[in-house]
Amino acid sequence: MTVQALSELVRALARADWDAAETLVAEIGRGGWVGGLQIIGAAFTLAVNRYFGPGTTPTDVAAWVATTRARYDEGDTLPALEMEGLIRAALGEPQLVDSIPAETMIAAEIFVLGQLLLEMTLTPDELNEFVAEAEEVAAEYM
Repeated sequence: MTVQALSELVRALARADWDAAETLVAEIGRGGWVGGLQIIGAAFTLAVNRYFGPGTTPTDVAAWVATTRARYDEGDTLPALEMEGLIRAALGEPQLVDSIPAETMIAAEIFVLGQLLLEMTLTPDELNEFVAEAEEVAAEYM
């Protein structure tokens, strides 16, 4: 698994290129997520903090998750409490992720990250800056 594959995954999510994202997730999964959790986690945390910002309440997070789940036919299969916990953890309540299994965590982070990037509507230059920042943050923990 390469940093480039993970960075391309973030770019595919931002473009709503679900076929490319699915292919990249499968490719990364075959190689194991070692190191990948840091990059996805860094991108997720950056996106959450940019999108929600200070003053966000648990009710705000729950409302966003409910609205997001409602947009999808299989929305009821998306793990609402885990999604809320991950978002709130990124906003400063890290203990909320203690009981979330790793497989659920990475899937929920990728899904939420993709939704946030779509809603943020970054320009290509802004997306490149975002990916570079996520890589930089992740490098501190790898």
